[in-house]
Amino acid sequence: MGAPPGYRPSAWVHLLHQLPRADFQLRPVPSVFAPQEQEYQQPRGYTTATSNNAAPPAPASAQTHARSGPETSRSRTRGSAAPVTARGLVAGGGLGGPGLGPEPHFHRCLPHPLLLLPAPRAPRVQDPLARGRLRHLELHCRPSRRTGIGIGFYGNSETSDGVSQLSSALLHANHTLSTIDHLVLETVERLGEAVRTELTTLEEVLEPRTELVAAARGARRQAEAAAQQLQGLAFWQGVPLSPLQVAENVSFVEEYRWLAYVLLLLLELLVCLFTLLGLAKQSKWLVIVMTVMSLLVLVLSWGSMGLEAATAVGLSDFCSNPDPYVLNLTQEETGLSSDILSYYLLCNRAVSNPFQQRLTLSQRALANIHSQLLGLEREAVPQFPSAQKPLLSLEETLNVTEGNFHQLVALLHCRSLHKDYGAALRGLCEDALEGLLFLLLFSLLSAGALATALCSLPRAWALFPPSDDYDDTDDDDPFNPQQESKRFVQWQSSI
Repeated sequence: MGAPPGYRPSAWVHLLHQLPRADFQLRPVPSVFAPQEQEYQQPRGYTTATSNNAAPPAPASAQTHARSGPETSRSRTRGSAAPVTARGLVAGGGLGGPGLGPEPHFHRCLPHPLLLLPAPRAPRVQDPLARGRLRHLELHCRPSRRTGIGIGFYGNSETSDGVSQLSSALLHANHTLSTIDHLVLETVERLGEAVRTELTTLEEVLEPRTELVAAARGARRQAEAAAQQLQGLAFWQGVPLSPLQVAENVSFVEEYRWLAYVLLLLLELLVCLFTLLGLAKQSKWLVIVMTVMSLLVLVLSWGSMGLEAATAVGLSDFCSNPDPYVLNLTQEETGLSSDILSYYLLCNRAVSNPFQQRLTLSQRALANIHSQLLGLEREAVPQFPSAQKPLLSLEETLNVTEGNFHQLVALLHCRSLHKDYGAALRGLCEDALEGLLFLLLFSLLSAGALATALCSLPRAWALFPPSDDYDDTDDDDPFNPQQESKRFVQWQSSI
């Protein structure tokens, strides 16, 4: 079959079309595009399931490490840097040993001066190796996710451009078909009006001359014959399938698809940014929330990757040879003859114009009307001056009819609709398919980065330094050791 102008199956179409297909029983299935058959639908479902099952789940050891890691790290840090407080020194016999401690009555009457000093806090000591690992996690998250998100935005834009080109081609085809119907209707109405008014008036005026009345009646018959032939040119009139409705449905679905992918991209971008923020601030609660969000986005990424893979493979099957499927589907939906559909879909010399005979008969009838009107104007006007007005009106109607007829000849040629068909295929099979492949790559990179994050974030959490002990003392409390220290200093100065 002939290919539309400017459309040739791309290398991606050939590559995806050559991929082996298998059903759920792993039996080979032909790659002929037939979405209504269950035998063809099973490989698409198998492709989706295979893509989704390829997701590497987060290992259980990482989750166990997430629960046990912080406590282990905290105990190690406290064991290696245990502070020596003043209270511990007093309880152990003071600075000089057991024999140098304070007397019991002195300890009961007044607080020991060392007890009045606040206990120093343990310094926040972090292993340089741990800080280096956190820095490595931050640097690893940035380029991989940024690259995937950039590819996702580009693929989403390419897919939207391809679908927009498809919608524009459908709208232009709908305009062409509507124009054909409008021109046919207008021309037939003008000819009918001319037969009912001008030709009837002309016959009444020329009634004394029998040969002139016969010429007027001949023009009437030619006008009726031309109108009858022109009515058969509106082949799309009354067809239930409307390209305008198809374009609106495609645009409606594409708007929601585009919005869904934008939201997914923004969600992953926010997860990446807040993950980096949690690693930089070493905030455990933020890391926990981002771990849960990463798991959610990971599931969405693997699901979208399965749908994209199945859609890309199915679209390649369609784009490898789209003419048979489009011909059969259009014939089933519209009820038009295969001659008309083949003429516009193939548009080659092997298929003749199915409207050529009607166009020839209409043109011949209009030419006969024109010659008969010229003869009547030459012979009847000198004898019947009142016949000049209907003759001039008929000539004006004939000129408008001939202009509409030439437009119909140009619109009924296969070039216009076949060009729209080629533009629709290029938008769907080139731009949209390329965008789907970029979205597939985005989903793969995104799933890999999220799986890496799910394995790394619990370990990063274990590298966080322990939080400081909570100091619940109040400065206004009269039994605060600092307040007691101030009173003790005042008491010594008053002695």
